[in-house]
Amino acid sequence: MANERADPVGPALWLAPRPRSAAIIRIRHETIRMRFIGRLFVGSLALLLAIPCGAAILGLGALLDPVSREVLGQLGLVGLFSGLNDLASGIGPETLLFAGVAFARALFVLLVVPPVLIAVLGETLNWRSAIWYGAGTGLLTALVPWLARGAARTGGSVAALGLEGRITAILFLTGAASGLIYWLIAGRRDHRHGAV
Repeated sequence: MANERADPVGPALWLAPRPRSAAIIRIRHETIRMRFIGRLFVGSLALLLAIPCGAAILGLGALLDPVSREVLGQLGLVGLFSGLNDLASGIGPETLLFAGVAFARALFVLLVVPPVLIAVLGETLNWRSAIWYGAGTGLLTALVPWLARGAARTGGSVAALGLEGRITAILFLTGAASGLIYWLIAGRRDHRHGAV
């Protein structure tokens, strides 16, 4: 019993935590703030690299899938010819501008919103799993058209459902690729200090 302290008040007083000095608390707050700024920078960089990767996968998937390639080819030519006809018949270029804005909005919702949402949730809840980033972003990206429509179509033909399944698979791969790129850059480090 030589290692025990002889305290007149008892062992409970010397086991109580000592108050920290103001300098130690200030250093701790500076460390947390710098870690937050670093995570914010790395997460932004990861998103800036993951979103174009998702766009490339979406383009590759649309071009490599024969059914999607045929549909996009028909829609592209029809859209081009109808746009030229509309311009020739007197409809102003603002109509084409509105169509371009609608297309850009759809791409934004498909390519930007799911990775950002999953990244913010993962960083906030301190989830660093590749499954979370890959499968979560893939599922959310594949669900975007279904959520925008409101529900699944009930009276569709088998061919239409097959085409929707192909597009859903391409969108899943698009989201999974962008989520995994984000995870490779920003999510795979183990942080034991809790969510930042």
